[in-house]
Amino acid sequence: MNPFDLKPQKADKCFTSWNKVFVKPYNKNEVDPYTRLRVILMSGTEFESVRFSHAFHRHCTNNDVRRRLAYMRRGEQIQQKRVAGLKPADETILEHTIGYEQLAVDLTANLALSEKNSYVKKQLDFALLEDFDHLYRYADLMELEKGGDPARLVGDYTEIMPGRPTVAEYRHPFDDVNFYLNNYLNDTKTKLNVNIITAAEQQTMNFYMNVANLYASPMGRKLYNEIAMIEEQHVTGYGGLKDPNATMFESLLMNEYTECYLYYSCYMDETDPRIKKVWEMHFNEEVAHLHEAADLLKTYEGKVWQQCFPDGGEFPELLKFRSQKEYVREVLKSVRLTGVEEGWEPLDSVPDTFRYFGYNRKINGDVNNVGTHSVIVKAIKEFGTDWRLQNKEHPIKSLADRKRDNVDVGRVKAK
Repeated sequence: MNPFDLKPQKADKCFTSWNKVFVKPYNKNEVDPYTRLRVILMSGTEFESVRFSHAFHRHCTNNDVRRRLAYMRRGEQIQQKRVAGLKPADETILEHTIGYEQLAVDLTANLALSEKNSYVKKQLDFALLEDFDHLYRYADLMELEKGGDPARLVGDYTEIMPGRPTVAEYRHPFDDVNFYLNNYLNDTKTKLNVNIITAAEQQTMNFYMNVANLYASPMGRKLYNEIAMIEEQHVTGYGGLKDPNATMFESLLMNEYTECYLYYSCYMDETDPRIKKVWEMHFNEEVAHLHEAADLLKTYEGKVWQQCFPDGGEFPELLKFRSQKEYVREVLKSVRLTGVEEGWEPLDSVPDTFRYFGYNRKINGDVNNVGTHSVIVKAIKEFGTDWRLQNKEHPIKSLADRKRDNVDVGRVKAK
């Protein structure tokens, strides 16, 4: 599939009445977990498109360009409202959050498996273990508060057990800044992967920033605030991979291509016939946006889209949500890594004076009072063990004990 070869529909076809925007939500008790993830993913992708378009608008002096951006952006907003409307009103903040973290785990694992650039893959694997741990801690909160069933929400796709302990994830800001890519030296799949994961993590960060003060229980509020800080670190890391030398017009084209790719991937992978039609409709609308972006690039920078897609614009392997339990278990072997400037090193190999230790101590204070640790301690006290969903023993011995939350792995050097 090459979206550049398709004849686009008229861009204003997406402007429609409210009764075609307000779609029927899925049933939270019947929906396939991966359909839920696709809804979250595409809502975040639309959010990123709108966010970028507004930034472009505010840094552009040409009102003709700004008008065309506003025209495209209005369509993106309609799409975002339709996708967001697929979420039911009876899905709680915490149920929604379990979906966010399952998306972070399974999306990251699937992208990492397809990634040819070893540096990008290392960043994906590194952050994967942190989102994996977040899923575990929110799931225990859900069990404690009787706020739903984590096992039903994730289905048989994703295990729930400790990753790199959240208390170990707080690194000095200097050590979350990555090398950026040269778009001309990387293939389309790598650029897609970076665009996709950045948008997904940006949405998660913003969600936590917005709901932390709305969550009812003090322990839940702590979890959202603490984990939101890690999402800030992830967005810094992933966003830093993007090529800052790309122009705004080139970035706009890449964003529209990413949306085309994702909607087509969702369409091909979707199991719900009704929602599948939404993905198809949005794909056709995004093809129109893509051609509009290509015309803007040519008109105002004198470049043709082929210069941004030297491989011809054909979609690479589509994104398919597939369970990656064994891959995650393999990546867990790197749970003791920490960030060191633009790279990652085993914690035991960095100097005792390395800035990580002082920064982590300052952020955590008394680690026994940190919310992400306290929730597991409370679960163990109430249930006798923490709450997990695992097919077999945890692959890391130090994280296998279900009667103790290990706060030293990846945070304290081994003795």
